[in-house]
Amino acid sequence: MSDEIERVARILDAAGKVVALTGAGISVESGIPDFRSPGGLWTRYDPSVYATFESFVNDPSRFWEMAEELNPLLENAEPNPAHCALAELEQLGKCDAVITQNIDHLHQRAGNTDVLELHGTYRTGTCLTCYTRHEFEEIKELASDGRIPHCKSCGGVIKPDVVLFGEPLNAPVLHRAIELATACDVMLVVGAGLEVFPAASLPTYAHRSHTELVFVNIAETAFDDIADVRLTGKAGEVLPRLVEAYRALSGN
Repeated sequence: MSDEIERVARILDAAGKVVALTGAGISVESGIPDFRSPGGLWTRYDPSVYATFESFVNDPSRFWEMAEELNPLLENAEPNPAHCALAELEQLGKCDAVITQNIDHLHQRAGNTDVLELHGTYRTGTCLTCYTRHEFEEIKELASDGRIPHCKSCGGVIKPDVVLFGEPLNAPVLHRAIELATACDVMLVVGAGLEVFPAASLPTYAHRSHTELVFVNIAETAFDDIADVRLTGKAGEVLPRLVEAYRALSGN
């Protein structure tokens, strides 16, 4: 592992543009379970019932029932050493942007300034009737005691700004993510199982553009064959070591 980390440090040192793609694995160490893993949210809440756009429109109470468990996890989570390492890489000029599948806002809290949230965020919500935007604290108050939050402006149902199953991704965000994947010199793929599309396709865009791909994960993915370097381990342990190695190499 030490030799591979040194190799990645040299890759970063030579790189002009570095982009990170992160998935659920980077936030597990912050106490947010991977929804798809054993014991995860989807083993207890059938996403076809609780988390599709159609089910939300037909009966939003199911989603808000699930949110009573999920929101406190998201709200109380803190950035872990992996989030902080990516923020430190940005400060060192070696992380131009973070593309994340996570909705937890932890990259921003750690200090990254250019974060593309492919699957949206729990921090805001939008009225499905008048499209008024609401901040999390207001939504939290409106949803207290198990209520479905309704817009104060028109009475419409508020939907959190997370991408539900069957709902398209924000087109400008996705297009910019593809542009970053094709234009960067290095892509760090951290804690991403690469099972959910279109996010899972971003490393292939990078690979076709001859980008150097570094995977940091505890488990194998279906795309490991295109990785130039694979660092096996917890992101919160591997990324700080990588930053330390880069600092030693570059003199920063």
